[in-house]
Amino acid sequence: MRIVRVARPSGPAFGVVTRPEGKPDHVALLDGHPFGELRLTDQVAPLADVPLLAPIIPSKILAIGKNYAGHAAEMGGEVPAEPLVFAKLPTTVIGPGEAIRLPPESAEVHHEAELAVVVGRLLRRATPAESAASILGYTVANDVTARDLQRRDGQFTRAKGFDSFCPLGPWIETELDPAQGLAVRCTVDEEVRQDGSTADLVFDVPSLLAHVSAFTTLLPGDVVLTGTPSGVGPIADGQICEVSVEGIGALRNPVAAEGG
Repeated sequence: MRIVRVARPSGPAFGVVTRPEGKPDHVALLDGHPFGELRLTDQVAPLADVPLLAPIIPSKILAIGKNYAGHAAEMGGEVPAEPLVFAKLPTTVIGPGEAIRLPPESAEVHHEAELAVVVGRLLRRATPAESAASILGYTVANDVTARDLQRRDGQFTRAKGFDSFCPLGPWIETELDPAQGLAVRCTVDEEVRQDGSTADLVFDVPSLLAHVSAFTTLLPGDVVLTGTPSGVGPIADGQICEVSVEGIGALRNPVAAEGG
């Protein structure tokens, strides 16, 4: 099942993608949120006619660094002994088609293709098994990073915290198993930059959620980014950055200088 968040005149609303026989995909709006029993309304529209927003606005975004050995190596480091966790700000979130804005403070902004986990229910000091049962679904993320500021600051908050630095979308896929080895790719102007697989995750998804929930309570709708494969690199004004995860789809965002 694919859960979307859409723009409506009355405000954002959640919906579910349906496939009527002999017709293109449609969106059926939900009555309320997708956490718990889903209640469909009779409001239905073709998916192609519905403006998609970021599928969730989380209370917090926790991200995992160096969770692919290839990326750890290209950053000049080794795989950590336990998950390396940092936070991104909720105001970094944008949706499909929205512009990644390049701030004037940075001259080296990079793309980072990632599988993102959306938490479905409260988690605190959970086991890996409990964590796996708590997952609502998965979406595509781009952990945009001002690499020069990361080096200069010696930590991640500013480098990864600019508005628009966490594109999410296009929807939440509830029927997915990263353990099967899903392709994680990034193209910039259709040139392949990253081409990895979730089979190469150092720490698997249930272990990551268990680790994170040991120090902070994860709430429904919170997002955990699982790390990026090797191949990260710069994006520039006027380019199109597309991140995709096998079984979910593609998240496409233009790149624009802030204020441009």
